[in-house]
Amino acid sequence: MEWSRCYFVAAALCVASGQANAAEPTTLDSNRTFTYLERVCEIGPRISGTEGMRQQQQLIEDHFAQFPCQVTNQEFDVAHPETGEPVRMKNIIVSWHPEAKQRLLLCCHYDTRPHPDKELNPFNRNKPFIGANDGGSGVALFMELAHHMGNLRPGYGIDFVFFDGEELVYDSRDKYFLGSEHFSQQYVDHPPGHRYVAGVLVDMIGDKNLNIYQEGNSLRYAGDVTRSVWQVAKDLNEVAFIHRRKHSLSDDHLPLNKTAQIPTCDIIDFDYAYWHKRNDLPAACSGESITRVGRVVMAWLERYRVN
Repeated sequence: MEWSRCYFVAAALCVASGQANAAEPTTLDSNRTFTYLERVCEIGPRISGTEGMRQQQQLIEDHFAQFPCQVTNQEFDVAHPETGEPVRMKNIIVSWHPEAKQRLLLCCHYDTRPHPDKELNPFNRNKPFIGANDGGSGVALFMELAHHMGNLRPGYGIDFVFFDGEELVYDSRDKYFLGSEHFSQQYVDHPPGHRYVAGVLVDMIGDKNLNIYQEGNSLRYAGDVTRSVWQVAKDLNEVAFIHRRKHSLSDDHLPLNKTAQIPTCDIIDFDYAYWHKRNDLPAACSGESITRVGRVVMAWLERYRVN
């Protein structure tokens, strides 16, 4: 399937609402952001291919239809890891300045883990997993950023990408990163009419006690991009971004770096106490944390240039 055909155009270039133009570019609304997080979590689990995921997809597409962006879908099927039945996946791409041939990629995953498998009590591992931070926080950030993109003056076009299937994982042997793998392989096999010069992945950015260290694989594969993000955070006096390496993680940025050759760093707080646990709920998260990350990301989108 050609790249152009795997994008189903869900919305044409739309007209911004007055609300979108009202906000100052660096004044992200933490209360509104938290409301978006709550709205996503009210759906319940958003496992790939389920009704909860379909409701979330509709929520996202309806939200971005208010803004001057182009919303497209990249759809594909995978085999369910337990039953082998086909599961319809959907990466959602939100393009700002879609005519630009050089672009920045801002991405997150928006599916949730099927079960809270890090619970110590095996009985609790079959309970519902809401994924407020792990899945919901990136969605809430992107929904909030939509109100500010009209005032941003970036050097490149910008795509928000919501990756499906980051963790359709029932067993440790199941395959992760289905959406980002597909996106990256399509980018290589069927090159689009644009080029991504760099990318940033956000994951688990809503922890009330926010501490974001430089991630090891980001430094390995996208060192210049990683350092540029942390330099912006330093310039903004954003102390949650700690200028020290801590974890080395497998996440959606690996296919982007290794397959698509898009230098992409991972902004992630991996010290979150409720990772893959039942209490990954809005009560453990903060709209202020999400917008602190958003402030850095917005400034980076506007300042970043390839040398």
